[in-house]
Amino acid sequence: MATSTSVQFTVGKLDAGMAILLTEDHHLIEFPSLLLPPGVTSGSIVNIGVNRNYDQEAAQSKEFWELQEAILKEFGRNKPEPPRLHIKHITQTSVILEWEPLVLHQAKLKALNIYRNGERLSQHAPIGINYIKLSGLDMNHDYEFYITIQTTAGTFTSDNIKVKTHTIENLTGINVCFGILNGNDENEQDGDNPSHSKQELIEILERIDAKYSEHVGPDTTHLLCNIQGGPEYQKALEGSIPIVKPEWLIACEKTGVIQAALPYYLVPQTPVSEESSR
Repeated sequence: MATSTSVQFTVGKLDAGMAILLTEDHHLIEFPSLLLPPGVTSGSIVNIGVNRNYDQEAAQSKEFWELQEAILKEFGRNKPEPPRLHIKHITQTSVILEWEPLVLHQAKLKALNIYRNGERLSQHAPIGINYIKLSGLDMNHDYEFYITIQTTAGTFTSDNIKVKTHTIENLTGINVCFGILNGNDENEQDGDNPSHSKQELIEILERIDAKYSEHVGPDTTHLLCNIQGGPEYQKALEGSIPIVKPEWLIACEKTGVIQAALPYYLVPQTPVSEESSR
């Protein structure tokens, strides 16, 4: 449906592509001369009609609000979901917190904060990493953790996770990776400390309910080897993971308590010069 209105004008002046039009009650408007009929000059009388198209208005209004609804549905209704936090690994003095991939929808992450017993920690997980290792905890102690994510759509908090670090007798937190085991160092060649095969060490781990992995990861507690070198050895060095001889694991099983790593560190051998060996 469309309605129209027609108004009579007298052309007053044509100049630079514009026409000065005068109404009968002496109102003046500027009008593009290209839209006037051919042959119009000063003094010509023209009727200009203005139409209102209601059908087109309704169609464009419908299209506009459908677009607004689509924008609202895509960007305004799907809020970020609270982070889902769980414990990945526990030892006597450390905890690894892990959270599922964040569901932010169209929001942007501004910050991720970690809280221990209600206090925010200064540690931050690198962007793209969904876990963090918290060390330096007290043995056999209760802790409560949660995380918050600050986004462009607001702040969201995970559930509280309660955890208790292991006692000194709890060996289940041990998670080793194996380096190069074949061969003995110079001090072991007398037969008093024979080397142990990987299978023998795995059997020890099974007896004490500990774990092992083929590759160094965030939850690796120790690297067992008696020879330097190899990719896992390098990863352990870069990650400041204790690199110990297999005797450390044997001592843990024998005593029934977690052993300090320092006495069992794999100490690099210093080459002996020919002159000093004489």
